[in-house]
Amino acid sequence: MSQPPVFHVRRAAVLGAGVMGAQIAAHLTQAGVETVLFELAAKEGDPNGLVNKAIAGLGKLSPSPLATKSVAGMIIPANYEQHLEQLASCDLIIEAIAEKMEWKKDLYARIAPHINATAIVASNTSGLGINELASVMPEQIRPRFCGIHFFNPPRYMYLVELIPCAHTDPSVLDNLESFITSTVGKGVVRAKDTPNFIGNRIGVFSIVATMFHTEKFGLGFDEVDAITGPSIGRPKSATYRTCDVVGLDTMGHVIKTMADTLPNDPWHKFYQAPLWLKSMIDNGVLGQKTKAGFFKKVGNDILVLDLATQTYRASAAEADDDTFKALRKKTWGEKLAALRASESKQSQFLWSCFRDLFHYSAYFLADIADNARDVDFAIRWGYGWNQGPFEIWQAAGWQQIAQWINEDIAAGKTMSSAALPAWVTDGRDGVHSAEGSFSPTANTLVPRSKLAVYERQLYPDPVLGEEAIYGETVFETDAVRAWHQGDGVLILSFKTKMNTISPEVLGGIQRAVKEAEAHFKALVLWQLSEPFSAGADLSSAIPLVASGQIAEFDKMVANFQNTSMAIKFSSVPVITAVRGLTLGGGCEFTMHSAKAVVALESYIGLVEAGVGLLPAGGGLKEIACRASIATGGGDVFPVISKHFLAVAQANVSTSALEAREMGILRPSDMVVFNSYELLYVAKNEALRMAQSGYRAPVPNRQIAVAGDVGIASLCAAAVNMLEGRFISEHDYEIARRIATVICGGNIERGSLVDEQWLLDLEREHFLALGMMQKTQERIAHTLKTGKPLRN
Repeated sequence: MSQPPVFHVRRAAVLGAGVMGAQIAAHLTQAGVETVLFELAAKEGDPNGLVNKAIAGLGKLSPSPLATKSVAGMIIPANYEQHLEQLASCDLIIEAIAEKMEWKKDLYARIAPHINATAIVASNTSGLGINELASVMPEQIRPRFCGIHFFNPPRYMYLVELIPCAHTDPSVLDNLESFITSTVGKGVVRAKDTPNFIGNRIGVFSIVATMFHTEKFGLGFDEVDAITGPSIGRPKSATYRTCDVVGLDTMGHVIKTMADTLPNDPWHKFYQAPLWLKSMIDNGVLGQKTKAGFFKKVGNDILVLDLATQTYRASAAEADDDTFKALRKKTWGEKLAALRASESKQSQFLWSCFRDLFHYSAYFLADIADNARDVDFAIRWGYGWNQGPFEIWQAAGWQQIAQWINEDIAAGKTMSSAALPAWVTDGRDGVHSAEGSFSPTANTLVPRSKLAVYERQLYPDPVLGEEAIYGETVFETDAVRAWHQGDGVLILSFKTKMNTISPEVLGGIQRAVKEAEAHFKALVLWQLSEPFSAGADLSSAIPLVASGQIAEFDKMVANFQNTSMAIKFSSVPVITAVRGLTLGGGCEFTMHSAKAVVALESYIGLVEAGVGLLPAGGGLKEIACRASIATGGGDVFPVISKHFLAVAQANVSTSALEAREMGILRPSDMVVFNSYELLYVAKNEALRMAQSGYRAPVPNRQIAVAGDVGIASLCAAAVNMLEGRFISEHDYEIARRIATVICGGNIERGSLVDEQWLLDLEREHFLALGMMQKTQERIAHTLKTGKPLRN
């Protein structure tokens, strides 16, 4: 039997260089896909003037869509007048122009003759129907056409919705989902062709309901944000600050889209911007882009709009006592019961928002999605909630909440009198279980997708009711757990807060290395959740210094170094599987591993200078080693100086790709775009290295260093910063000692040293800094506030 051709996206095109189109092109490019970005030809000068301006503008956006600045230069600029023939070599074409049907129809007619016979064509739209768009697409392309909805900003937002039209070939969706999931690193849900699809249909309704109840209960915008953020498992931007970021005009447009396209919706009368929102939009008060919306920053103060006075006032709202107590309860059942029973305006407001969200989500589930899991994932991945509406409802007690909703419908308290679907009250305990999630259309539980790409996610993002089994335990302490899945790879996970590195963690790593050498093919350091590690647990060092136990302090630092060296010189490959913050000692372990497998959104750096110290877990030693190897023992200073600034300034990479450019990651280290594939890739790489005859590196005894001349040059640069008052005297002291270690000490330039020489230097200067009062003040301040102190 012949196999269907494997779908590869070697080259892609994005049509439309607006903010969204340009960012999609940037993300495809940094994912390793050659991408052509099209825009209209400029009427004057360079025909590519408009698209080049859009590409240049990527560097000005915040947060940055560029994982590294070099990405922008890799995007291929093009215009519709000169370059349409380039579409013939593209495997994927994403149209992202303005939401105007006539414009899209004209564009489709222009590009159709240039599209090859196997290319997938998708429209990145949030407002127009996919079947309506397909109707203006040439007939021969319709089987390869669908909707693709990236959430903004596309680099950071995990959610991508795929929407088929009536003609879409199922294999097209499977191929595109596999590509978007693994190569682009996103979470895909398949939506039905209904207005606003899944994420924005439910998410925007939640905002509409919040606005309605804000007015109904007479709450301030800051009051609402104080109780609709992290306290209920949502982002810090809560509700109205989120609207400011999105843009109030955008919110008004999306609400109007629902009004125009959902005339028979039982909630239709609520699909209109409140008078106060209309007034703000009409007056050009549009949120963050106009520097004023529901909130406005004046100096260091955040002010909030007071509707009664139409002026901005100080924002200091908090949850009232009843609401605070309700939200402090452990379970969702207890929280919602307390909110519903309270007479507090805030509590009644929150219960009403949840109730109407549950009601709406259940009523429209069959219309907008295949199953409840896709709704919850769309809200979690697209809006940043910890749990989706069905997960919260189920966790709170499905039938109890359903009863309360029905009671409120009967009492006329709900936004709509529409009845809950019959399946809600059929005796079920919820919509999620280990077997799958409920599909109203199929009237059964639907398991997760069986696409081969999901075999790469050993532990995918779980939905309520799913329970991951983390292998068989080899050993476990209060600080670490070592376990395996029967394939010859030992996995070590930390159990400390923020996965910090305590003496007990160091002991666990050393034990895991010995266990792996004795009984396994490889060792992988992988955490069950982010971060990889926030660095050393400084709280264990403070008492030693304060009580004058310098010998014990020295022993603790030496143990840290020994752990790094155990990782580096293990007889089996030790792989670090990194995602999220990877600071200080976590960065040093990564540098010493046989290979690092790193998620794109990993923020890595040697940050010890921020607490008045220097890296002493082998980080500076490893930089000196790499510089010597890279230059063949020649002039190492140009390499060293680049690293010196990063370490002295406690710089942290803004992505894994930037960490590679900074030299923290090696060219051979791997970057993974979907963090849920991290363990799969790390284990496979570990086994590949083991099966290829892995040999531990030989200790380097011929490290060429920059010596006294290098120290003098680096210190001269630091003196200039000191005299310019860019750094304090203690900053200079730290920088001087970093320079001394990284250059190999006060010895002749070009001298050859071994790794232990550099480790001893690290420890000597780390101890000296640790005993200084200003360093101790920095450490204490950071432990207390979580922020650095510049003294």
